[in-house]
Amino acid sequence: MPLLTDPAAIAGLVIREVRTGSRDGAPTRIAIARRTYATDQDDLWDALTNAERIPRWFLPVSGELKVGGHYQTEGNAGGVVEECEEPRRFAVTWEMGPQVSWVSIDLTADDEGTLLELVHEMPVAPEFWDQYGPGAVGVGWDLSLMALGLHIASGEPVDPAEGLVFPTTPEGTEFVQVAALGWADAAVAHGDDADAAQAAAQRTVVFYTVEPEDSSQS
Repeated sequence: MPLLTDPAAIAGLVIREVRTGSRDGAPTRIAIARRTYATDQDDLWDALTNAERIPRWFLPVSGELKVGGHYQTEGNAGGVVEECEEPRRFAVTWEMGPQVSWVSIDLTADDEGTLLELVHEMPVAPEFWDQYGPGAVGVGWDLSLMALGLHIASGEPVDPAEGLVFPTTPEGTEFVQVAALGWADAAVAHGDDADAAQAAAQRTVVFYTVEPEDSSQS
């Protein structure tokens, strides 16, 4: 992972929003992240949907990347491709074990390049939301969008091993702190209690930045 000379500025490139929604009559929480990339829409679409290019900034992916196809990211979520409108929009289910949520990405050309809007919609899980808030998923997407930006800017792949440990570095910790607090602010703007949102953000920071103790050494 290239050194970030100003992690706070990089984290500040993402605009965050929190909403409440519903699916099939069940309430949902929605985390929305927006960032503009200095490249054209076709190039950004390729970076997001080309199975050979995705691992250069995210995770290896297998399966059929077409509507109705099943996909699987290495060591993470899988699901079904529900929509694909090149080079504008795709939507997938985001499944980890029994947990199913929904992710969509929309691309829009603007004067600075291409605006990416990522929407992650989750079934309401009060205990989880109370503990971590939107940053639980939001910070993970922030880290991915940062890696995508590094790849777009340089054309080079992001080292996955460096990316894995990045949040535990001083630069990475600063990035996560700014991102988590940004998600807390978005939750408060939506109507969440400010103190609870700030506390959830701090627990999210610990989740991402503190390496778990190796129980084999105890």
